[in-house]
Amino acid sequence: MSTAVSERPPLAAPTVLFLVAAAGACWAITVDRMWGMDMGPGTHLGSLGWFAVVWLTMMAAMMLPSLSPIAVASSRAESRSEAQQFARVVLFALGYLLTWTAFGVLAYAVVEGVRSLDLGFLAWNRAGQYVAGGAILFAALYELTAAKRRCLRHCRDARLLRRRPGAIGALAMGVEQGGFCVGCSGALMAALFALGVMSIAWMLVIAALIAIEKLLPWSVVTVGTTTVALALLAVAIMVAPAHVPWLTIPVSM
Repeated sequence: MSTAVSERPPLAAPTVLFLVAAAGACWAITVDRMWGMDMGPGTHLGSLGWFAVVWLTMMAAMMLPSLSPIAVASSRAESRSEAQQFARVVLFALGYLLTWTAFGVLAYAVVEGVRSLDLGFLAWNRAGQYVAGGAILFAALYELTAAKRRCLRHCRDARLLRRRPGAIGALAMGVEQGGFCVGCSGALMAALFALGVMSIAWMLVIAALIAIEKLLPWSVVTVGTTTVALALLAVAIMVAPAHVPWLTIPVSM
């Protein structure tokens, strides 16, 4: 009997449903809070406290569905009661979101730091569209790097998880997995800033690209598709931004 308990598999279906439902609730909150706030590239981010809460909600909405398989696998580090397995998954997800929150705070510091310099050449009608296009082109090129491939393997293959026991272990596993996810998708998030971080439509597009890369087979094909799509988008923004769907052209003073 004790052997049967120790080999009990994780609660895959209920856990995935919980994470997807949590993501859905966060999408609803994100749309409610950010509707009409998209000002395109260079959107003002507000106060740090406000942005941190909004960013955390965004990350839960965009990332939890594609995290589900790895989150479920994380509960295998300790196979006890079903409640304990579920608690481990929740702690794993919290650690993961903590890493993404740190990324968001760093991005906030960079964006607001550059804004404080009041560099006139960054205005959209001067070099702005080329800077935005260049950031997206960087994201496209990053898709082809060894760092991207390594981090994507960790985001796709649960066997690479470093198992740690206990509640702190589950949280630490989540933080570490979040680091690999930032390494995998951080450049895509930079592209989102270049497109307009408050744009609901572009959030959905970036979230879909992340999910495709992490969940679908044939990672070479999915990464190649993302690379081409980003490169074409970068050129379009630099050459004909008015024809890019869902792109809000910033008002230049």
